[in-house]
This record gives sequence, structure tokens and C-alpha cells, in this order.
Amino acid sequence: MNIRLLGTFEVTLNGALVMPTAPKPRQLLALLALHADQVVPVASLAEELWGGRPPRTARTTLQTYVLQLRELIAAALEKGQDRRGARKTAKDVLATVPGGYLLDSVGGTIDVRELERLTGVGYRAMDAGDFQGAARHLREALALWTGPAFADVQAGPQLEMEAKRLEEMRLCALDTRVEADLRLGRHRDLLVELTVLVNRYPTHEKLHGQYMLALHRSGRRGEALEAYQRIRSTLVRELGLEPSGELRRVQQVILMAGPQAGPAAVAYGRRGRLVRSH
Repeated sequence: MNIRLLGTFEVTLNGALVMPTAPKPRQLLALLALHADQVVPVASLAEELWGGRPPRTARTTLQTYVLQLRELIAAALEKGQDRRGARKTAKDVLATVPGGYLLDSVGGTIDVRELERLTGVGYRAMDAGDFQGAARHLREALALWTGPAFADVQAGPQLEMEAKRLEEMRLCALDTRVEADLRLGRHRDLLVELTVLVNRYPTHEKLHGQYMLALHRSGRRGEALEAYQRIRSTLVRELGLEPSGELRRVQQVILMAGPQAGPAAVAYGRRGRLVRSH
């Protein structure tokens, strides 16, 4: 079974789509797929489908949705029977267990798990000072995304929460990958990407700080300082906040470097702290 959640939702088994078209069964499958190979309690499924107000027929309706999913799974298993000799039944793949249901991934791929694996490898490489490895693995992790998580699924409380968690994971991987690329001296290559990102995330201070550094290192010190004034105005206007100490330090390091020092005067130290080169 191959499960894609980072963008358009898709589940395939033996090359066949296992995708209900009705919103509620699709929503149910998405939550089961997110927690594949784990028991999902009936209470969690009911909360996702109906929030805090399940109908009196919730358990019966849930069982009906499960039967619909098993029909799709059975069709996919039948398709692969001649080629592989299917040993599992639909009830094995979507199993009823004490207290809930379990979707067996049958040893397949799940993009969320691959995301977690690659980001973990990338962060460890970053901590070890392997910026090339960190940039490579985090770039691979980010390439798994094709759009917002569960993009075409009607999300309830649990999927909404998971979508926010995954988006935060994506942003953390993104700014760490940009930091790795900056340490590798790829500031000019980053300018186009960062120009898009700071417009998409107008209050994200770390991305703006990285944008300022990329501009300065590209010999565009004035534009870097203008970028600081823009985000400061946005933060004050929209959030009533002054820039963080870290972002102010980026500005100060650029100011202290001076135009005569050249863009190389602003650099990251070994552990990511901004320093002024001598």
C-alpha cells in the first residue's frame, strides 16, 4: 500500500486506487492512513467525522463507512491476486480490533513517515556540521510535498490539527535547509526563492533574517536593511510587536560590517550564531 498525504490524498494498493469519492469515507480513510499500522480508537474516528456532536447512529454509520472502504480494498487485492497471490483479505488490511480499527500498510510507503525520516537525518547532519548532507536530505524531504496536507479532504478536528503540525514541520525543514545553503555560500542561488518566501510568510522572522543575509552577501547591503524595515513595520502593524533579538542582531551585524567590509563580513559561526568576520 502506498499512501500520500502531503498534498492531494491518495492511497493505492497493488497499483489500484483505494479512494472513496464520498466526503465522510474519504475523511475516515485519511485519518486511518495517517496512523497506518496503529490502532485508531472509535472515539477518535467519531470525533474526526462529527466533532463533539456525533449522531445517535454514529457507530452504525461508522461501520457502514468501514464496509465501503473494505469493498475498495477487496477490489484492489483481487486485481493483484494473479500477479502476487494475495494472502490478505480486506478484513486483514482494514482490521477491526478491540476499541477501534487498524489500517495495515502491507509494508508499503507512507510519505509522512519518509518526511519524518529525512528531516531527522537532515537535522542530525546539521548538528554535525555536515551542511552539504543536511541541505540534500532536507531538500529531499521538502520535495515530498505537492500541496497542503490532506488538500482534497474535508478535515475535522484531528486532521486539522495534524495538518498544522505537518505544516510546522515543513517550515522548520525549510528554514533549516536555507540555513545550510547559506553556510555553503549559496546566497545568490537563494535570492529568488527567499524573495518568494518572505512575501508568502510576511511575519516569519527567520526567513526574513536569512533573506537579509543573502542580500548582503550578494553585495546588496542597502536592500538588506530595507528588508529589515519592511518586516519591522509589518510586525508592529499586524502583531503590535518589535522584531526579535535575533532579527535585530542580523540588522546590527550588517550595519557594523559596513559597505567597505564587503558581504563576506557577515557569516554564521559553527553553531549558527551570527558573527562578524575579522
